[in-house]
Amino acid sequence: VQLVESGGGLVQAGGSLRLSCAASGFTFDDYAIGWFRQAPGKEREGVSCISSSDGRTFYADSVKGRFTISSDNAKNTVYLQMNSLKPEDTAVYYCAAELGAYTVVAPDYWGQGTQVTVSS
Repeated sequence: VQLVESGGGLVQAGGSLRLSCAASGFTFDDYAIGWFRQAPGKEREGVSCISSSDGRTFYADSVKGRFTISSDNAKNTVYLQMNSLKPEDTAVYYCAAELGAYTVVAPDYWGQGTQVTVSS
């Protein structure tokens, strides 16, 4: 089982990035896929998640209206489009998967993370 994130980087405030999470080794449609982030000195927090079975989505209040999660089930890939980025979005972003769920609360699998840095 693998979850491989990509797309992180350095961007100025107000800019955009698109993260990708490529999944392999499990039946993608049976899982909810989510994005979490952890900033230095802070606890990991949930950002957004999507149910691969019905496309239901959830967002943290801090990213609503700025981030969009989507899924390409043919490619077993989930995307996180991040617009209007703020310095407080700086964190390591992790992809996670939970079996048989509509949201990701207790992930079965984690990716290795990708760094997002937003400069002011």
